Amino acid sequence: MRLKAALGALATFFLLATGAVHAGQPEDGRLGLQRAVTPVMENIISFHNLLLWIIGAICLFVLALLVWIVVRYNAKSNPTPKKFSHNTLIEIIWTAVPVLILVVIAVPSFRLLYMQDVIPEPDMTIKAVGNQWNWTYEYPDHGGFEFVSNMLEEEELGTQPWSQPRLLATDVPVVVPEGTTVRVQVTASDVIHSWAMPSFGVKMDGIPGRLNETWFRVNEGETGVFYGQCSEICGIRHAFMPIEVHVVPQEVFDAWVEAANADPYAASSVLAAWYESTGATAVAAAR
Repeated sequence: MRLKAALGALATFFLLATGAVHAGQPEDGRLGLQRAVTPVMENIISFHNLLLWIIGAICLFVLALLVWIVVRYNAKSNPTPKKFSHNTLIEIIWTAVPVLILVVIAVPSFRLLYMQDVIPEPDMTIKAVGNQWNWTYEYPDHGGFEFVSNMLEEEELGTQPWSQPRLLATDVPVVVPEGTTVRVQVTASDVIHSWAMPSFGVKMDGIPGRLNETWFRVNEGETGVFYGQCSEICGIRHAFMPIEVHVVPQEVFDAWVEAANADPYAASSVLAAWYESTGATAVAAAR
């Protein structure tokens, strides 16, 4: 088991090093958001960076005012303070400037909200149902097969030739093709859950009795494994409801769908074969 896990880790290393696949997951010591692989997440990061510059400038400006007031108007430097309560120009400025800042923020904010809310014509649909404490997935456009995805226990890690992080890897992953617009219908069977994938810029609540929708399209060339989690407190094992999505070339996805229609719990062998063949190619190229 240890040898197999080591070989899997080595193959994953070469795949990542050569850019054959990407991994969307938390990293030790990392600052900022996970790397974007969808248009929505790219816009979220762009909006985040804009807000960071704006709030940084505001904080520096307020700090400068405070320092200036402390130095210029302390009791020693200004023993006789002026007695007035209004300044028309300053009151206009401190009203108008915040309004202009909010307008600057509102334009990209509304554009981003519209992009997230309006689903383009989908190429395929996946239905995700939150349960305590796993996910049920259905592929209605590809034969209607469904499967239940559970978190791998620690002793089960390292059984596949791809990265399987603790608390994030699942026994049966979701698989989608690269460059495809995927509509995700999210609901729940018991309590409120939330289907969240940071690298995709997706977070949608699953509510019992209600069907919510979101979407993502992973950019061409961004094949790899991406991880998320339930992001709504849903009970004692809320922290153990991971989401694992594999983005693969179209031909690999088609082979996986064919296998999944026969037995979705055995279809991961198609992914394993592809990762192993890609890893072998990457290792040979590195040599």
